[in-house]
Amino acid sequence: MQKFRIIQPTPALKPFIRYYWTLQDSTLGIVSQRTLPTGCMSLVFHRGDRLKVTNRDELQPRWFISGQETGFTDVISTGNIEMIVAVFQPHTAKIFFHLPVSLFRDMNIPILDMEDIELSDLAKKIEDADNLEISIDLIEQFLLSRLLLENNYNIPRLAAVVRHINNSVQTNIKGLADIACLSEKQFCRVFSEHIGTTPKDFLRIIRLQRTLSVLQHNPGIGFAQLSYECGYTDQSHMIKEFKLFSGYTPKEYIARYSPVSDYFTF
Repeated sequence: MQKFRIIQPTPALKPFIRYYWTLQDSTLGIVSQRTLPTGCMSLVFHRGDRLKVTNRDELQPRWFISGQETGFTDVISTGNIEMIVAVFQPHTAKIFFHLPVSLFRDMNIPILDMEDIELSDLAKKIEDADNLEISIDLIEQFLLSRLLLENNYNIPRLAAVVRHINNSVQTNIKGLADIACLSEKQFCRVFSEHIGTTPKDFLRIIRLQRTLSVLQHNPGIGFAQLSYECGYTDQSHMIKEFKLFSGYTPKEYIARYSPVSDYFTF
């Protein structure tokens, strides 16, 4: 039996945390899933058996920070799953970990490797918690305590940049730097430190998520129209980009999966 839940953060954390999700799955047998880049970093806790990353031939750490992904990942269940995941807004993870999050790109960093005593204590408390609700409360207490100590002046300017990206099919680096009131060189450095990837790669990831969202809500759309609505130069460009990030052409993907955008849906 599988139980999946989306939980909204407390209002004080909403500008920084998109949502929490929990998954409990006691299904017998192996369950496989392909995950695509979402544009967001996550804080992940396994209270049950861990997932195996098949294209890396390794188990996920028990507790870890998931950096910005720039490619697809195949994971399979290895037993009874009980996961709790905090999903950050694209630009906010740095304020909770005090490190440039570009260091986490395409990596799952075990919490115990972070040399962060408070974060390690949180993981151990979640391991011992009686249920998922208590675990969420513990995570929120930790995040709120970190938030009270932080005053990052780059967050508002990056929030404006992310809003513009979300609302614009077409944009460019110079225009984003102007929104942030930074030179292009400064902007690219600040963007990478806070979001975990370059502006160019982030725009490509959000375009992928926009494509999934359009397919989700308009499954009968033609690919020429889809490429136009999502800001690709043409249909060939869309197919090439989609396959790069997902391993499939759009046609192959929708034959295997129901398209859902993690970024634009939740």
